[in-house]
Amino acid sequence: MTPRALTAGAVRSYCLGLNGTSEDTPFPRNAELTVFRVGGKIFAFCALEETPLKISLKCDPEEALRLREAYGAIVPGWHLNKRHWNTVTVAELPARMVRELIEDSYDLVVSGLPKAERLRLDRP
Repeated sequence: MTPRALTAGAVRSYCLGLNGTSEDTPFPRNAELTVFRVGGKIFAFCALEETPLKISLKCDPEEALRLREAYGAIVPGWHLNKRHWNTVTVAELPARMVRELIEDSYDLVVSGLPKAERLRLDRP
Protein backbone atom coordinates (compact mmCIF):
# COMPACT_ATOMS: atom_id res chain seq x y z
CA MET A 1 0.00 0.00 0.00
CA THR A 2 1.30 3.42 -0.94
CA PRO A 3 1.77 5.73 2.09
CA ARG A 4 -0.78 8.28 0.89
CA ALA A 5 -3.19 6.01 -0.98
CA LEU A 6 -6.73 7.25 -1.49
CA THR A 7 -9.56 5.69 0.48
CA ALA A 8 -12.87 4.71 -1.12
CA GLY A 9 -14.45 7.82 0.41
CA ALA A 10 -11.72 10.02 -1.03
CA VAL A 11 -12.13 8.47 -4.49
CA ARG A 12 -15.89 9.04 -4.34
CA SER A 13 -15.48 12.63 -3.12
CA TYR A 14 -12.90 13.43 -5.77
CA CYS A 15 -15.09 12.06 -8.58
CA LEU A 16 -18.16 13.90 -7.31
CA GLY A 17 -16.12 17.08 -6.90
CA LEU A 18 -15.53 17.29 -10.64
CA ASN A 19 -17.94 19.73 -12.29
CA GLY A 20 -21.27 18.23 -13.40
CA THR A 21 -20.56 14.72 -12.09
CA SER A 22 -23.29 12.33 -11.00
CA GLU A 23 -23.18 8.93 -9.34
CA ASP A 24 -25.44 5.92 -9.74
CA THR A 25 -25.55 2.11 -9.54
CA PRO A 26 -27.13 1.12 -12.87
CA PHE A 27 -26.32 -2.60 -12.88
CA PRO A 28 -28.81 -4.70 -10.86
CA ARG A 29 -26.60 -7.80 -11.12
CA ASN A 30 -23.64 -5.77 -9.81
CA ALA A 31 -25.38 -3.49 -7.32
CA GLU A 32 -22.04 -2.80 -5.60
CA LEU A 33 -20.65 -1.19 -8.76
CA THR A 34 -20.80 2.59 -8.60
CA VAL A 35 -20.66 4.57 -11.84
CA PHE A 36 -19.54 8.18 -12.10
CA ARG A 37 -20.81 10.17 -15.09
CA VAL A 38 -20.47 13.55 -16.68
CA GLY A 39 -22.98 14.67 -19.29
CA GLY A 40 -24.61 11.27 -18.94
CA LYS A 41 -21.40 9.51 -20.07
CA ILE A 42 -19.42 7.19 -17.79
CA PHE A 43 -15.87 8.20 -16.86
CA ALA A 44 -15.30 5.85 -13.89
CA PHE A 45 -16.49 2.51 -12.51
CA CYS A 46 -15.69 1.52 -8.93
CA ALA A 47 -16.84 -1.05 -6.37
CA LEU A 48 -16.30 1.23 -3.38
CA GLU A 49 -16.60 -1.58 -0.81
CA GLU A 50 -14.11 -3.86 -2.59
CA THR A 51 -10.69 -4.64 -1.15
CA PRO A 52 -8.33 -3.90 -2.71
CA LEU A 53 -10.09 -0.86 -4.10
CA LYS A 54 -9.97 -0.70 -7.90
CA ILE A 55 -11.29 1.92 -10.28
CA SER A 56 -11.75 1.61 -14.03
CA LEU A 57 -11.02 4.77 -15.98
CA LYS A 58 -11.19 5.84 -19.59
CA CYS A 59 -7.81 6.55 -21.16
CA ASP A 60 -6.28 7.55 -24.48
CA PRO A 61 -5.28 4.22 -26.12
CA GLU A 62 -1.58 5.06 -26.49
CA GLU A 63 -1.37 6.42 -22.95
CA ALA A 64 -3.23 3.33 -21.67
CA LEU A 65 -0.52 1.07 -23.10
CA ARG A 66 2.28 3.24 -21.69
CA LEU A 67 0.73 3.24 -18.22
CA ARG A 68 0.22 -0.54 -18.25
CA GLU A 69 3.87 -1.07 -19.18
CA ALA A 70 5.10 1.29 -16.46
CA TYR A 71 2.84 0.30 -13.54
CA GLY A 72 1.81 -3.18 -12.40
CA ALA A 73 -1.19 -1.59 -10.65
CA ILE A 74 -2.65 -0.53 -14.01
CA VAL A 75 -4.12 -3.27 -16.20
CA PRO A 76 -6.54 -3.43 -19.15
CA GLY A 77 -10.10 -2.54 -18.15
CA TRP A 78 -11.89 -5.48 -16.58
CA HIS A 79 -15.00 -6.36 -18.67
CA LEU A 80 -14.49 -3.16 -20.68
CA ASN A 81 -13.02 -2.15 -24.04
CA LYS A 82 -9.38 -2.82 -23.22
CA ARG A 83 -8.19 -0.31 -25.80
CA HIS A 84 -9.91 2.61 -24.04
CA TRP A 85 -10.16 1.57 -20.38
CA ASN A 86 -7.68 0.78 -17.61
CA THR A 87 -8.39 -0.73 -14.21
CA VAL A 88 -6.27 0.79 -11.45
CA THR A 89 -5.52 -0.76 -8.04
CA VAL A 90 -5.79 2.43 -6.00
CA ALA A 91 -3.66 1.48 -2.97
CA GLU A 92 -0.65 0.65 -5.15
CA LEU A 93 -0.30 4.15 -6.58
CA PRO A 94 0.25 7.58 -5.03
CA ALA A 95 -2.97 9.49 -4.33
CA ARG A 96 -1.89 12.34 -6.61
CA MET A 97 -1.45 9.97 -9.55
CA VAL A 98 -4.86 8.36 -9.01
CA ARG A 99 -6.49 11.80 -8.89
CA GLU A 100 -4.70 12.73 -12.15
CA LEU A 101 -5.90 9.52 -13.82
CA ILE A 102 -9.48 10.23 -12.68
CA GLU A 103 -9.30 13.78 -14.02
CA ASP A 104 -7.79 12.59 -17.31
CA SER A 105 -10.70 10.16 -17.71
CA TYR A 106 -13.19 12.93 -16.90
CA ASP A 107 -11.52 15.30 -19.40
CA LEU A 108 -11.51 12.64 -22.11
CA VAL A 109 -15.25 12.09 -21.70
CA VAL A 110 -15.98 15.83 -21.50
CA SER A 111 -14.02 16.41 -24.72
CA GLY A 112 -16.55 14.20 -26.53
CA LEU A 113 -19.57 16.15 -25.28
CA PRO A 114 -21.29 18.83 -27.38
CA LYS A 115 -19.66 22.26 -27.16
CA ALA A 116 -22.57 23.80 -25.23
CA GLU A 117 -22.25 21.09 -22.57
CA ARG A 118 -18.46 21.56 -22.38
CA LEU A 119 -18.90 25.31 -21.90
CA ARG A 120 -21.47 24.70 -19.15
CA LEU A 121 -18.82 22.57 -17.41
CA ASP A 122 -16.15 25.28 -17.89
CA ARG A 123 -14.16 22.91 -20.15
CA PRO A 124 -14.19 24.51 -23.64
